[in-house]
Amino acid sequence: MAYARGRRAGHVDNFWPGYVDILSTLLLTTIFLMSLFMVAQFFVSQQSSGKDVALKKLSRQLAELTDLLALEKGKERQVTDELTSVQASLSASSTESKRLQGLIAVEGDKTGAAEKHASALTEDLAKQTALSAEAQATVDLLNQQLLALRRQMAALESALGASEAKDKDSQTKIADLGARLNLALAKKVQELSAYRSEFFGKLNTLLKGRKDVQVVGDRFVFQAEVLFPSGSDQMNSEGLAALDQLGTALLELQGQIPKEINWVLRVDGHTDVRPISGKFAGNWELSSARAIAVVKFLISRGVPADRLVAAGFGEFQPLDPAKSQDAYDKNRRIELKLTER
Repeated sequence: MAYARGRRAGHVDNFWPGYVDILSTLLLTTIFLMSLFMVAQFFVSQQSSGKDVALKKLSRQLAELTDLLALEKGKERQVTDELTSVQASLSASSTESKRLQGLIAVEGDKTGAAEKHASALTEDLAKQTALSAEAQATVDLLNQQLLALRRQMAALESALGASEAKDKDSQTKIADLGARLNLALAKKVQELSAYRSEFFGKLNTLLKGRKDVQVVGDRFVFQAEVLFPSGSDQMNSEGLAALDQLGTALLELQGQIPKEINWVLRVDGHTDVRPISGKFAGNWELSSARAIAVVKFLISRGVPADRLVAAGFGEFQPLDPAKSQDAYDKNRRIELKLTER
């Protein structure tokens, strides 16, 4: 036991110095580390302090630059405003310059026109002066001509007096010739009327008793049905017989009428107002065709063609304007008239 206690005591005595050494080493290490930390903290503090100073310095410089920039912007804005004002003034000056140049050009034109006008007036004055001299010479010449004209007028008045005397004699002769001509014409008309009466008298004798053939005034009237079928220009046998008698009477009368009477037998065709159908376009064409057919028949019987005239009147000269069958019958007709050409 004593040995055991001695071993435990010796063991404790041996352990403690080592423990102390370990603690001393840890303490020294801790102190060293703390010293290093403090040194590092010192250096970090120094570095941080320097950075703060530099940062503050940079901040101050940045503020100064900002102020300078604001100042420059203000100056730039002022310069821009001044430039705009100068440009506006320059534009106004340019406009005014153009206006003044225009006025100068106008005034220059006016001056040129005035100079031209003055030059023209000077030329006109020279011309007027020359014309004045010419006018005076012309006036003198006209006075001479006027004197000559007065002499001629006096001679003409004398000749006119003689001519008026002759004219009165001529008018007397003309009036006498006119009276004799009228008398001769009236005599011829009376002669033709006498021959017409004789001609119609013969026709009346030849066609006596026919109600469809009449003398109306100075015309011999055939109803159309006597000569032509309805709507046709081809003569029927009854019409041919009647016209044959007409041709015979006309040939006998031709030998009796003096040659100086220029007579013709006018053949007029008439229709009623009702429209027709067939080969003719209308009543006018039908009336003309019937008048021509009568003329051609008389020519075939020996009546000279230059003594015959054919005319068509259609429905436009009715004897009776009524719209009745009796009126239609009257209006469809062939009229013969012995007249002067």
